[in-house]
Amino acid sequence: MSARYSVPKVHADGLRLAVAFDIENTSGESWRGSDLRIGYQVFDPETDALLVDGARTPVGEDRAHVEIIFDMPFAPGRYRVVVSPMRENAAWFYEKGWRFLAIDAAVAGGVCAVERVRVITLRTVRGERMLRSSGRLLTWPWLAVWRHRGLIRTMVRRDLLSRYRGSFGGRWWTLLTPLLLMLTYYFVFGVVLETRFEADPSRSGFVLYFFAGMLPWLAFSEAAARAPTVIWEHRNFVKKLVFPVETLPVNLVAAGLVSELVMIVLFVGGLIIARGQAPATLWWLPLIVAPQVLFTLGVCWFLAALGVFVRDLGQVIGFLLTLWFFLTPICYPQAQMPAAAMAILSSNPIFVLVRLYRGVLLEGHSPGAQSLAGFWILSAAVFLSGYAWFYKLRRSFADLM
Repeated sequence: MSARYSVPKVHADGLRLAVAFDIENTSGESWRGSDLRIGYQVFDPETDALLVDGARTPVGEDRAHVEIIFDMPFAPGRYRVVVSPMRENAAWFYEKGWRFLAIDAAVAGGVCAVERVRVITLRTVRGERMLRSSGRLLTWPWLAVWRHRGLIRTMVRRDLLSRYRGSFGGRWWTLLTPLLLMLTYYFVFGVVLETRFEADPSRSGFVLYFFAGMLPWLAFSEAAARAPTVIWEHRNFVKKLVFPVETLPVNLVAAGLVSELVMIVLFVGGLIIARGQAPATLWWLPLIVAPQVLFTLGVCWFLAALGVFVRDLGQVIGFLLTLWFFLTPICYPQAQMPAAAMAILSSNPIFVLVRLYRGVLLEGHSPGAQSLAGFWILSAAVFLSGYAWFYKLRRSFADLM
């Protein structure tokens, strides 16, 4: 079922829009004497919000000339006018797949300017919206970080300095806290339980393999643990100010990355002392850290948005991270993992990340192209989907604070 339109004539005079066209019934059902009408609606093309549900013009013939004159909204912005056959209290036929007249216009300074006039279907509109959303998804996360890089730098510095302000250790606790945590795990697994890795069964070998696995885990877990409550901690920004809330999870990831970079420098120093040199494959590390940051940021955006709606997530995430840690062969050899569960556990992204770190830092071989490419693809997908989730839910944050 459909209708055929002639080339429409659209004229704008101030805010007044005049539309004229011929329409012919091609549906197979006669319009003669029916209650079919031609109506128009005005939408916000960005949000699909209906702004104006206009008057109807009766059509009593299978071929008719239609003229519609109406005023556009006064508020500046872009609008889409939909002109379509309809039946009152029954249906708008464009929603049933019929072709309709779409007029894209912009209002500025009390004047309406017609930008594009087309005869299209709703399927075409949905396809264009999907392409537009895909383009935004690929660019907006990067632009959000780049545009607010100065703010991110300031807030990360303030976060790192404020954590231990007034303590005797001061900013040194940024280094001492993860170091003491790693030493505690080393004492439990390396000294008490005498765990050893097959690649190097010595105690110093265990220390190196364990610390190499802890480097990415600490940066990830620190940011993920704080993400569910970060919006609540800064709720004054959300409620009272025009503030880029999407930068708050970025601050957590950046702060964790700063701590990790310091730990990497110390690790490489210890590696040189223990083995006399650092492997040449160390230069692969930036290509591993970059997707790690994308993956962590995507997870943090997801948790930060979800944490606004699920207040208990802040308590649950600690348990989930502990479980995740012990499902990853960081403090024990990979060979100790159950063979039956290996196929599932090896798909753990942190497991892949730990193996990449150990490969370039300790084993002296470049990362496998398949593993590295797979981790990049996964990280990019998590990064983009995490931002999309955060962006979709952020409009409700102020109402819940």
